[in-house]
Amino acid sequence: MHFDKSPKEKPCCTLPTVKKLLEQKRRRETSSVPPSCSTASTSPVHPTTVTQLSSSEPFTCTGASSSYSEMAVSYEQWNPVPESAISYYPSQPGPSYSAAYSLQMPSEYGTQQQAQGYGDALSAYEPQCPMTVPDQSMATTWSLLVPSQTTQLSFASSLDTNKLEEARMMLSGMDYSRATGQDEDGDTILHIYTAKGLRECAFAAAERLRDLGRLDAKEHKGKTALLVAVTANQPDIVQDLLSFGTDINACDVNGQTALHLAAHYGFPTVLQVILSSRPAVNLEARNFEGMTPVHCAAISHSITMKAVFTSGLQDVSLQTKAREKLTCVEMLINAGASLLSQEIKSNKTLLHLAVKEGNIDLVRYLFRIPLQNMKDFVNMKAHGHTALHMAAGLHGNPHQEEILRLLLSRGADPSIRNLENDQPAHLLQSGPQGEQLKLMLKKRNASSRRRIVPLQDQE
Repeated sequence: MHFDKSPKEKPCCTLPTVKKLLEQKRRRETSSVPPSCSTASTSPVHPTTVTQLSSSEPFTCTGASSSYSEMAVSYEQWNPVPESAISYYPSQPGPSYSAAYSLQMPSEYGTQQQAQGYGDALSAYEPQCPMTVPDQSMATTWSLLVPSQTTQLSFASSLDTNKLEEARMMLSGMDYSRATGQDEDGDTILHIYTAKGLRECAFAAAERLRDLGRLDAKEHKGKTALLVAVTANQPDIVQDLLSFGTDINACDVNGQTALHLAAHYGFPTVLQVILSSRPAVNLEARNFEGMTPVHCAAISHSITMKAVFTSGLQDVSLQTKAREKLTCVEMLINAGASLLSQEIKSNKTLLHLAVKEGNIDLVRYLFRIPLQNMKDFVNMKAHGHTALHMAAGLHGNPHQEEILRLLLSRGADPSIRNLENDQPAHLLQSGPQGEQLKLMLKKRNASSRRRIVPLQDQE
């Protein structure tokens, strides 16, 4: 039986979806043009905070290698490439991040649609031009560390009580379905306020939804308001939501928790807020590709480091983002994330991930961490390859020799063979440089054998 559907009535007031709001935020923070009044957030943002949620910025930690053939160390020349062109886990030792890892952040929120009923309510909370500097009571103090410093991040912010009361009154006068329901993308008004960075409005909406048991309502990609707040780099709203009792370990349709997202995007202040909720937060949570948050942080840092190298060290914002991402790696490890944890599909540890990408900064940092079983850590295998095998395959990488020397100095064994019965020396490039590196490995191998020969056999 066929029924004719009446056309939908076009809403008179429309509101951008969470997707569009986050796209606007990305454009504001990656552009030198001042934000317009219609899109500016009322939350203060520290001038040194570099969000850079660009279209080339990968979103989900997916696409890990699932077979030995994909893990083979190749002999291709290493060439730096732009962030947008990096693929994940090919056979090459150079760029190794695939399209599966490059799902754009805004696309997580579906297609743009019109949401009825929120427009008038939101317009009252848009900042009016000219924008004014927040007073001292609303100021946020952020102290961004670098990996060589302490892992304490300070932030302090207070709610504007007047705006909060106005927001509560606005919600109490709003139609019930609009204040508590979800639109066709699954977004609640809390999702919308969070994406726009309207802290007081989000606080009032969180109070309402908490009382209804709907604080962790998910939109169509599985994101709770907490996950939206993390993705939008809103540490104050993240802290507010955690104080209301939101599920800190909730995950989206890709298995990404708040920790995964903060680590990947390189948001140290947001990450510190989440880590302050220990022991409730699961440091070893796996996304649906088998990666922990620290794996995502390491992969994301390698992507940015390659972009830094490609820019010729001229892009200050990229350098800042690289420092923030390495800070996230350090924060997770200092909080207790396991160095020995292997991502499930290819069995790589943090060291494998760093070496395979020629990420010298991350390799140096990992070797500054005191480990009683450092030798065992260095010689762990990922589908038959040790980190030394992967370093031998970094043909043309300017840091290949230093990485090899660092690995050898920490106990890497050049006599270990992979599944194809190759030692690391067999995977080195041809030519004078390859011969020089091969001689270095042979000397270390011979030295190791002499140390283990019994005394009676030496006489």
